[in-house]
Amino acid sequence: MLCYANNGFVLEAQAVWEELLTSSFVLSIQVLSDLMDAYGRIGCFNEIISIIDQVSCRNADLLPGVYSRAISCFGKQGQLELMENTLKEMVSRGFSVDSATGNAFVIYYSRFGSLTEMETAYGRLKRSRHLIDKEGIRAVSFTYWKERKFFMLGEFLRDVGLGRKDLGNLLWNLLLLSYAGNFKMKSLQREFMRMSEAGFHPDLTTFNIRAVAFSRMSLFWDLHLSLEHMKHESVGPDLVTYGCVVDAYLDKRLGRNLDFALSKMNLDESPVVSTDPYVFEAFGKGDFHSSSEAFLEFKRQRKWTYRELIAVYLKKQLRRNQIFWNY
Repeated sequence: MLCYANNGFVLEAQAVWEELLTSSFVLSIQVLSDLMDAYGRIGCFNEIISIIDQVSCRNADLLPGVYSRAISCFGKQGQLELMENTLKEMVSRGFSVDSATGNAFVIYYSRFGSLTEMETAYGRLKRSRHLIDKEGIRAVSFTYWKERKFFMLGEFLRDVGLGRKDLGNLLWNLLLLSYAGNFKMKSLQREFMRMSEAGFHPDLTTFNIRAVAFSRMSLFWDLHLSLEHMKHESVGPDLVTYGCVVDAYLDKRLGRNLDFALSKMNLDESPVVSTDPYVFEAFGKGDFHSSSEAFLEFKRQRKWTYRELIAVYLKKQLRRNQIFWNY
């Protein structure tokens, strides 16, 4: 049945489903979830509604899980009205909305709804006394970021509660990102200090949010101080960190000073990317970062070091400049 549904053979899948309903087969929530996911991917939303009705008659004990799964299926495909209608039906039958379902509403309204609808979904979640989870926080934050609503992003993060220890540095890092995105450097530095005062220790993502902002603003002194602070906190740099340094110096045609800038970094380590991806979603990838990833994808046959990557990148930049001046 699942093979038919996943490959778009709806009539064949329906035939097997009808056989299952009239047999002694014991339905499981996993099978139902997989079937609804398959129908959702091909846009057969009426089939998902039919499954809810049929399970209601056959095995009502599975209904809470089926409703939750159906809501998620509709949400993934941007079917917000169907998602809302399913929730109303679920509540009318006396089933409560759990944390996962409430967070799903926030996430899908963040992706497919308006800013007002997203905020309404978050308000409903708060009133239900369920906490917003990491995925929900990321979804709401990225929506505010896309809309360039940096102040509203900060207010949302404070409302969630910057002191939540169960989220690690996520809230503080997103708050720093809101200031970095608007290049409010004094506010960025002030909140960085408050983060430490609140008992949160900066991690690699924290430092790289600041490094990206310093690099884009050509604040070399601040960039160097941040690298020193990373060393003091025993936080190792990654490809993003190196990219901030290389891009900052080359953008200002200060390549001759690059050796000095990199002298206190371990150039013989293997390149890794350990920064949280939401930094790239917000800022995009720097030229050195994106070029290096493309190069490493093409040259997989051996291990590379930062020193070698930088040498390859500098040669590429030199050739590009020669072509430009010859043109």
